[in-house]
Amino acid sequence: MSKLDRYLLRDFVQSFLATLIVLLVVSVGGVLVDILGNIADGRLPARLLFSQLGLQFIVYMPLILPLALMLGLLLATARLYRDSEMAVITAIGVGPKRLLRPLLMLVVPVVGLIGLCSLWLGPWADRTGEKMIDEANRSVVMAGLEAGKFTSLPNGGVVYLSSVSPDGTQLGKVFMQRQKDDTIEVISADRGRMYFEGAKQRYLELDEGHQVQGPANGALDYKLMTFARNDVAMPDGAETRKDDDPELLPTTQLFGDERPEAQAQLHSRIAPPLIALAFALMTLPLARSSPRQQRYGRMMLAFLAYMVGMNLMFIGTRWIADGKLPGAAGLWWLTLPLLALALWMYFRDGKLSRPRRTA
Repeated sequence: MSKLDRYLLRDFVQSFLATLIVLLVVSVGGVLVDILGNIADGRLPARLLFSQLGLQFIVYMPLILPLALMLGLLLATARLYRDSEMAVITAIGVGPKRLLRPLLMLVVPVVGLIGLCSLWLGPWADRTGEKMIDEANRSVVMAGLEAGKFTSLPNGGVVYLSSVSPDGTQLGKVFMQRQKDDTIEVISADRGRMYFEGAKQRYLELDEGHQVQGPANGALDYKLMTFARNDVAMPDGAETRKDDDPELLPTTQLFGDERPEAQAQLHSRIAPPLIALAFALMTLPLARSSPRQQRYGRMMLAFLAYMVGMNLMFIGTRWIADGKLPGAAGLWWLTLPLLALALWMYFRDGKLSRPRRTA
């Protein structure tokens, strides 16, 4: 690479990475709130926090990376115009076509990474997260109940287990204390297990035990009951999707799936890398400005254009899933015109308009 290519590429990469870090920090709040809400409700074990957070970031990468690429290139190119470096580069005979090489050195790997996340890594992360949640729902170990330790329950009370089977379903020697309004309950059982009723409702089945119930205000009106079986409700597990959900299927299986939802999911995975390439090519003409022109004016215009493009992608995906748009049309009506417009803007950039002929 020439010195100019290395200089521009270094500037582009630094600006892209800085923008990506800021967007990731901003995005972590929304993802973290959803996960912490499920943990607070007892639907998700706390030990799955970081694994679910990392997997969700992989799922959202096809939406974060295109925006980081576009804004990073806009910031870097706008700085070149603001510091009059682009004027010097143009004065030595380097035009927009010559700048395509250092630009593509960054754009091509990032677009490839977007395609990798959108087509393969994103669905894999979604499937892995659903599998981990399903296993956590069915295991008392992942639900936070450990042998030989007093554990607080999300819905109030405390539980102690003397032993837990390796698969986390069978319990031995259970002690539980909980309080409802002004009543205290103490339950002990020789053994127990966790089972599901429906898709989300979890219960602890306690066998061969005793239950002591009485007032919490210090009175002596206590009752002792002996039971053969006592079922205790636990917080509902987090909702999991079916195995044939198009969002969880690998991309190769979506090609032969004729369901509108599957076709919509397929085109929603193909569109992000193409949209990212289009907006990356638009950055150079959109960042063009005079030395005294405001730096962030066109950046806001580019951001609005990106938001409109992504919203059209979501709307088109919904139309395909609802059958309002044929699956063969897909999102090509959005991506192909957008790529054509980006190429026209890039190769038209910097050209002087022809003077009008006078009569």
